[in-house]
Amino acid sequence: MSDQDQETRASAERQLCGLVNGMAQRIAEHLRLRAARLGLTAPQATALRELSGPMTISELAERMSCEPSNATFVVDKLEKQGLVERRPHPADRRAKWLVLTPEGTDLRGRLLELLGEDSPLGGLSRDEQAALQGLLQRAIRPESRSS
Repeated sequence: MSDQDQETRASAERQLCGLVNGMAQRIAEHLRLRAARLGLTAPQATALRELSGPMTISELAERMSCEPSNATFVVDKLEKQGLVERRPHPADRRAKWLVLTPEGTDLRGRLLELLGEDSPLGGLSRDEQAALQGLLQRAIRPESRSS
């Protein structure tokens, strides 16, 4: 590859990285502002958004892209607010299931509604969002790239 080709490729990658980073920042800011309107921190809002059904701390942490200890800290706060309960896992005596309380379910619904307002991804059609998701997954998981 020539020096010119390397420079062109580096420039394109730099621009793409800047766009991805900018989008991530816009999404994070959007979440933070909507969470604050409900008296939540961004991590609490992320946990509520991801609690689409009963799950373990490990599953929640994976969805939140954080360590289980961080998810535990957030869930502790949500539990103190009466939004989440820990219940025995039906198949694993050692694990606990996280379950939204009725108040948590109500707040999650309001959060999802707020997150839909002026979403940074709202200008993309469902097909465009799916295409973007597919491309990002391929970039993040090189093993999923077709040869």
